[in-house]
Amino acid sequence: MPIVAPPAEVYAAARAHFPSLASGEVFLDNGGGSQVPRVVADAIHHYLLHDYVQLGADSATSRRATAVVAGAHRLLKTFMNVPDGREGPVGGRTGGEVILGASTSELCARLAHAYADAGKPGDEFVVCQTGHESNIGPWVRLGRRGFVVKEWKVDPATGAAPLESLRGLLTPRTRLVAFPQVSNVLGEVIDLAPIVSMVHDAGARIMVDGVAYAPHRAIDVATWNVDWYVYSTYKVFGPHMAALYGRREALAELVGPNHEFIAKDDLPRKFELGGVNHEGAAGILALDHFLRDLAGLPRLRDLADPAAAFDRAVVGKAFDLVERLEVPLQARLVEYLKGKRGVRLIGPPVGDRSRICIISFRHERTPSRQIALAANERGLGIRSGHFYAHRLCKAMGLEPDDAARGGVVRVSFAHYNTPEEVDRLIEFFDEAL
Repeated sequence: MPIVAPPAEVYAAARAHFPSLASGEVFLDNGGGSQVPRVVADAIHHYLLHDYVQLGADSATSRRATAVVAGAHRLLKTFMNVPDGREGPVGGRTGGEVILGASTSELCARLAHAYADAGKPGDEFVVCQTGHESNIGPWVRLGRRGFVVKEWKVDPATGAAPLESLRGLLTPRTRLVAFPQVSNVLGEVIDLAPIVSMVHDAGARIMVDGVAYAPHRAIDVATWNVDWYVYSTYKVFGPHMAALYGRREALAELVGPNHEFIAKDDLPRKFELGGVNHEGAAGILALDHFLRDLAGLPRLRDLADPAAAFDRAVVGKAFDLVERLEVPLQARLVEYLKGKRGVRLIGPPVGDRSRICIISFRHERTPSRQIALAANERGLGIRSGHFYAHRLCKAMGLEPDDAARGGVVRVSFAHYNTPEEVDRLIEFFDEAL
């Protein structure tokens, strides 16, 4: 049965939150970073003009600024569905914290350093070839410090990392397995349950890169029972920052990098070296207004109020709409590319909800960069390359080091793209491919 797009007015309502879309430019590289809704930009602007002071002081403005940053952490716990410690998932009584940082790459590096400080030579770490380098490189570099790093390799034909291959890599010395929930080249949504079960049975921790997943579906760390989960807030309608969830038990095994006089259990502060971007936190906090707008629900009056009741149901309802808007777009483009002569679709050849709308391909004659450049000349913002999934592209024979021909052409939709934009892109591909 064909996947039917919602009426045009539903797309128009979603687009109305984003001033940048009024320019007429077609943003089709959303996997690299989303556009920002007005309410988020307004919150950052207001913070810089009215609340821009150091935290923790006794003045009214400082108390307000402190509440804004604390509110961002609280909101992200709701957004990621962090268990509260009373009703933990399968692992029992649990809970966790959300740590803010400059980027996913920076947070992964910070975490890897903490594991190195707490570990001993011979400890083993497993990285998945499907990953973005941000969640591979920091762990690989531990090999220079006496640790053992193993690679969970992919099938070169499909790019998939077989589960049974992981089983053979796990030993009693395995400390952590790092992998992406969605590859930012393949687009397939990975079922976390069997991986989490296998790794936990081996006595190791799980580190999931959710960067490519988070703009499209609701994060649910409690249900997934993961130990660590990271995503980039600037790819989910927020400022250029990132957020890392850590399960309480996993955090207890490490010491954060912040100053020595800060207590080990002063969390998340112990892991937020030098503090966080305050105005960015204001933008993250305003995400609740945006989600409520998407969900058609009234806004909370004061998001910085410690009593503000963030509601997980709002997140679910907003992302139900996101999925409803996006799936028809990816289905249309995937079906088109499947039938196009000379095109090799990278990732699963389906457009349903088993994938998210990152769609990559290669053409047998026309170099990837040539296709992307021509599209941008038409105002269609797509890109080509390896997208920091260098190891995956190399394993699949996609020539990531060839700047002109190598890598893939990638199209990545967000919920504010429209069927008309997909049609424009397909018209271009009819000429270019």
